Amino acid sequence: MEPVPVRSEPAQGLVEFGLLLALVAVVAIAGLLVFGTTVSDLISTLSHTVSLNLSL
Repeated sequence: MEPVPVRSEPAQGLVEFGLLLALVAVVAIAGLLVFGTTVSDLISTLSHTVSLNLSL
């Protein structure tokens, strides 16, 4: 007996894409919540250093 092939519904790809996009958004938001302050401080320090070196 051969296995029955799985049919792909027309909107299945769109739903899967939406779920993947939602997962990426959740991970990005979680990353910003965890590392947001650290990244902000790093960018601020870098900006300050660059502006000091350009004014010399």
